[in-house]
Amino acid sequence: MIFIHTPAEIEQMRPAGAFVRDTLATLSKMVAVGVNLLEIEDAARAAIAQRGAVSCYWDYAPSFGNGPFRNVICLSVNDAAQHGLPHDYRLRDGDVVSLDLAVSVDGWVADAAVTVIAGRPDPADERLIRSTQEALAAGIAAAQPGNRVGDISAAIGAVAAKYGYPVNLEFGGHGVGRSMHEDLSISNDGRPGRGFPLRPGLVFALEPWWAKTTARIRMDADGWTVRSADGSRAAHSEHTIALTADGPLVLTE
Repeated sequence: MIFIHTPAEIEQMRPAGAFVRDTLATLSKMVAVGVNLLEIEDAARAAIAQRGAVSCYWDYAPSFGNGPFRNVICLSVNDAAQHGLPHDYRLRDGDVVSLDLAVSVDGWVADAAVTVIAGRPDPADERLIRSTQEALAAGIAAAQPGNRVGDISAAIGAVAAKYGYPVNLEFGGHGVGRSMHEDLSISNDGRPGRGFPLRPGLVFALEPWWAKTTARIRMDADGWTVRSADGSRAAHSEHTIALTADGPLVLTE
């Protein structure tokens, strides 16, 4: 079921979006050479507990994962594209780290992700990250009443094509509301003018992600971490967006 939310409900979602935004900003500043991924996990747990929020990841057991998930944030490093499990690993100079956080505040969910670099950045990695950020902005700009889901997908995919990055279609954007993954699937590439019509009241997460040289993926033995099949580095950017009569409202920006 695809949910259409009232303006009052969208207002109630703002605190969740603000919390995810602020927490990701804080955690991103922790990404530095020598920092252990478990330290970032611990900081995320502390922030969630202090706010009285609820992690959407803890005990999460979807069909594609080896559930239940037993962390509160996804930390994906280098060729890990999504769903990376925090583990005992100290960041090295130049590591590319995706931080993906989804929580519920007062019963409403917000979901966002950023990718940052520990230590000295490689220009090629900066370019990769920038492409996902530009694609996210393009997808948000295409999220207008009267358009269709395919218009969002096509806008995201066009940025990937401009940069020359292949796009995986197995994981993409999704509806957000009372739970983290709701109906409304939004691929990171597609054809304009196709798919579900966009109307005020829709709330969804857009998450452009890709690796440098392949659209194929492989799963780690942990049953969660999604990696590029050829070991090339990946990046991931995500926001939660509410569609209003005036256009997209980015709840996690």
